[in-house]
Amino acid sequence: MRPEQAKSDTAVHPSRRRAGAALMTSGGLFFTAEFIAAAAWTDPPYSYTHHFISNLGVRGPSTAFGQFMHSPLAWVMNTGFFLFGLAALAGVLLLRGLPGRWHRPAVASAALLATGGVLLAFFPGSGDVTDSGGTDLHGVGAFLAFSAGNVLAILLGRMREPIGVSRRLGRGLVAAGVLGLISIAAFLAVLASGAGILIGLVERGIVYPFLIGFVVVGAALRRRRTATAGRH
Repeated sequence: MRPEQAKSDTAVHPSRRRAGAALMTSGGLFFTAEFIAAAAWTDPPYSYTHHFISNLGVRGPSTAFGQFMHSPLAWVMNTGFFLFGLAALAGVLLLRGLPGRWHRPAVASAALLATGGVLLAFFPGSGDVTDSGGTDLHGVGAFLAFSAGNVLAILLGRMREPIGVSRRLGRGLVAAGVLGLISIAAFLAVLASGAGILIGLVERGIVYPFLIGFVVVGAALRRRRTATAGRH
């Protein structure tokens, strides 16, 4: 089989369209859950630049890490936490026919992302465990989701040719993942300083780039599949 033919076969693999839909769903679930939960938090209003994302999953009222937490629709955010990582994992699993050197690391990263999301959902970040000296499973979940999501974005960008997306998009995905990893260091620095200045915004610098990347690459996969199918 010629290289050109192999590349074309990869681009039109029947599972690509479903993979794209799942990746788009991953980002869409998170952003929708966050928006709905934040809109319901009105007394005082929720701040995207000041409050942690995890606060939206805490029913409260309670105070932890210097922030007041009272999310009337905490269950919506926790549902989003639970589902978004699983949707990303489904999307990666549907990217069949890829070389193992790319597929295995991508699946491992997506599995860690899904695990992190489940931990975030079932162990809200109220700070109770931290105060009692126990294991902070919410913190573990956040670390897994933050790091694995950005690594997955980088991997998707690096394997842009096998999955059939443009070089420009591939580079954008790598840049999004690198930005997210850098933002983890910035977030930890702001958290350690105790100042808390724009800490909610810095935290979103970790999460938003890879989620937007999932949506964009998912849309590209769906367009690629539809356009190719039209030529048969």
